[in-house]
Amino acid sequence: MMRQGPALNYSYYAKTCPRAESIVSSSIRTFLRRDRSEVAGLLRIFFHDCFGCDASVLLMGLNGKESEQQAVPNLTLRPKSLQAITDIKARLEKACPGTVSCADIIALATRDAVNEAGGPWFPLPTGRKDSKSFASVQETLNNLPPPSFNASELLESFQSKGLNATDLVALSGAHTVGKAHCPTFSGRLRPSLDPDLDINFAQKLAATCREGDDDFATSNSTDLDSSTPNRFDNAYYRNLLGKKGLLTSDQQLFVDNRTSSLVEAFARSQRSFFSQFAASFVKLSKIQVLTGSEGEVRINCSVANPSRMLYDA
Repeated sequence: MMRQGPALNYSYYAKTCPRAESIVSSSIRTFLRRDRSEVAGLLRIFFHDCFGCDASVLLMGLNGKESEQQAVPNLTLRPKSLQAITDIKARLEKACPGTVSCADIIALATRDAVNEAGGPWFPLPTGRKDSKSFASVQETLNNLPPPSFNASELLESFQSKGLNATDLVALSGAHTVGKAHCPTFSGRLRPSLDPDLDINFAQKLAATCREGDDDFATSNSTDLDSSTPNRFDNAYYRNLLGKKGLLTSDQQLFVDNRTSSLVEAFARSQRSFFSQFAASFVKLSKIQVLTGSEGEVRINCSVANPSRMLYDA
């Protein structure tokens, strides 16, 4: 079982920055009013920062060393969502200088974005500290399950971090919003059709993705949830029942008998999905966090504080 942060609590900023959560929520409300699709951008930042929710994904490279953002899965992190985190940090620095961590901002902003898109609101413990270093590109890749993973590989990846099958299926429901680029699913179309893919859905995907369209920078993209792409709901699971999961890692959740009953349960009941998503989100947000003197509160989310630039060799 992975270490969880014992110092996290639900009133961490009650005295030091009582308006912290309201500043985050009002900022997210304004941000998403301009572009609702950025809910997916914030979710992606959160998931790619955790395991180990320490805002290391926000750090820029230093002295020629590539940061986590240079890992292939992070090349498509949305600039607008990254900027939203920066803007929220600036507001909080004015209100409560040197108090609210970038790691907590990521978690709170993502929670509020989910709620703004129609998903659940839930209390979230805070007190995470920011890392003073970032992982290598290879370490980053090792911690991000690729979209080609089957159910066994996904379960193993999640279990290694203390998350179970229920957490896997619930957190995968975040794919009810957002897009995926053609290279992440084109292998299901060519050279032969994945039998777990609805043929009519596959034809639409093939029209979107040209053969050889394998460059993330130039490739087309399509909605992860073809039914309600900008609303956080349980349509993702209903899509899986109809063989319309976009990624292998999505559809495998219904193919495998260890997870299929959970897919069916969440497809039947949005309330059940929301309840479990909230619980699993909080659980994920507490894994391998830094607390107390283990980390710092960055003044600028993209760089470690000047006196603490202790990047790994």
